Amino acid sequence: MKTVILLSACLALAYAAEEPIPIVKQNSEVNLDGSFKSSYETGNGIVVEEQGVLKNAGNKDTEAEEVQGSFKYQAPDGTPIQITYLANENGFQPQGEHLPVAPTPPPVPPLIARALEWIAAHPQPVDAKKA
Repeated sequence: MKTVILLSACLALAYAAEEPIPIVKQNSEVNLDGSFKSSYETGNGIVVEEQGVLKNAGNKDTEAEEVQGSFKYQAPDGTPIQITYLANENGFQPQGEHLPVAPTPPPVPPLIARALEWIAAHPQPVDAKKA
């Protein structure tokens, strides 16, 4: 417990020594239909923009918020980082030059493809006792 308190105190002192970064520009708009727009820019070059809409409003089963936006900043090594994203019922989908890309999967071997085709053409009968 003493270690946690000491560590917390050290972190508080370290953060207190840094000068606050100003917000140089900020805009926010929230509409009655559930849509919104928001953006801000900080003194150290961080820029964030976001907008969202309520899709299928009033339909309980398919109603979903869809948000798209971007943010950019400079990494500690000086590399510019920029992310654009879409977030909706399909999850968070970021895009950026620095993000890794999954490799293309190898093709399905011919014997496996043939077996899958046979399985699709010959489905197992449903057992009435188990159903």
